[in-house]
Amino acid sequence: MNSAPAATTKRTLLSPFKHLLRRVPGVTPGTRSLQRHLLMWLLLPQLVLWLAAAWVTYNLAERYANKAIDASLTTATRALARQVKPIGNGLFIDFPKAAQDIIEADPDDRVYYMVSTPPGQFILGNKQLPPPPPIDQPRLEEPYFYDGRIGGDGPAVAVRVAALYLAYGDDAKQRMLVQIARSRASREQLAGQILVDTALPLSALIALMSMIVWAGIRTGLAPLWRMRALVEDRAPNDLAPIELDAAPLEVRALAKAINTLLAEVRESVNAQKRFISDAAHQLRTPLAGLKSQTELALHETQDPALKERLQRVNESAVRSARLVNQLLTLARAEPESADQHAKTRFDIRKLAADLSAELVPRALAAGVDLGFEGDGCDPGNAPVCVVGHPLLMREALTNLVDNAIRYAGRGKVVTVSVETTGSQVVIAVEDNGPGLPEADRERVFQRFVRATYDGTGCGLGLAIAKEIVTRHNGTVVLESAHPQGLRAVIRLPRG
Repeated sequence: MNSAPAATTKRTLLSPFKHLLRRVPGVTPGTRSLQRHLLMWLLLPQLVLWLAAAWVTYNLAERYANKAIDASLTTATRALARQVKPIGNGLFIDFPKAAQDIIEADPDDRVYYMVSTPPGQFILGNKQLPPPPPIDQPRLEEPYFYDGRIGGDGPAVAVRVAALYLAYGDDAKQRMLVQIARSRASREQLAGQILVDTALPLSALIALMSMIVWAGIRTGLAPLWRMRALVEDRAPNDLAPIELDAAPLEVRALAKAINTLLAEVRESVNAQKRFISDAAHQLRTPLAGLKSQTELALHETQDPALKERLQRVNESAVRSARLVNQLLTLARAEPESADQHAKTRFDIRKLAADLSAELVPRALAAGVDLGFEGDGCDPGNAPVCVVGHPLLMREALTNLVDNAIRYAGRGKVVTVSVETTGSQVVIAVEDNGPGLPEADRERVFQRFVRATYDGTGCGLGLAIAKEIVTRHNGTVVLESAHPQGLRAVIRLPRG
């Protein structure tokens, strides 16, 4: 079974709308999605703010830890200074060994001390304590705080140091420096603990906020996805308006722009269809007259050469009349025209059986044995019903059977069958002719495409059949028949 002429490229009518969707602000073809773009610009600032908050929190914790440590160092420094008592121009140090052991008892939070007079001249304690920053005129009995490191025999230890300048002697012109240092480990541990205690709830809040943002973006973009689905799931010739009344204003504006474009395309397509329909109607009468006149001339003339020319004219008239009729049928099968006819529930088995009986004379004239499996008029056969347009389905079946008769060849067999499989009705037209290459089986459903130029076909029969079956929510395919030949199969939902 073959179909008929002229290869053309099928163009999708909805391609302008895909370009329109690509021009949505913030969406560049070939780049990240709009959802990822929004997520990045909403979550990235949150991450930056979280890092900034962690840094500020740690510095605040360190500052308040320093205040607490500095207060304890001030108390310790003044207490140590009270153990150094001036006697005349000398000093009496009352610092028992037990007190030293208590100060240096904790190895994880060690306390170092040093007394020097004049400042810088070691008297007792740990002489490795770092000196205070140089001060021209230090204030007496007012502690100074600074950070430093103590080397010792092991690794250097970071310390926080309090330095207290005192005057002693009868003339109070001599100065003494008392230093107390404490390891910074406790300060860093305290600051770190405060950071952890603050960062964990903050991280949980950031995570919760990120989830809310993600859900909000998905909800906000849902109308765009629905619009995308409405456009992508459409057939190429479905130009009905897009309905998004519940969408946000921005999406409704986009839908309105698409609907305006759809209306313009629909008007253009309708104008083309009206032109084809009007032209076909106008051509039917002169073509019928031409066919009749050539047939009369063929009967009246006896000149062989003239008779051959008239025969060719008659064949061209027949082919042109068939083309005009198929163009009219194709116009009636279009969605806008098909929707104007009321759908009914009818017995597809009886329709196929009656059609097969009507086409038997045409099959006999072509030398083909046409038959139907099962008698559709037999009361024992239960009706096989579908919902649709009986006249259009009759036209689709006629085209499939006619193609089989035309291209199967003389002496071949064509069989029409109807059966049910679950919720589907399967109508098959099978022949044992030469068949069709697999590469051409999809292509021949295009308009004006023919796999062979034998015969008088014009390449619209299979295109009309597919258009009608698609209008009825069905499918039509060409398959190999066994042991040879071709099988056209229509699948429709049961009614």
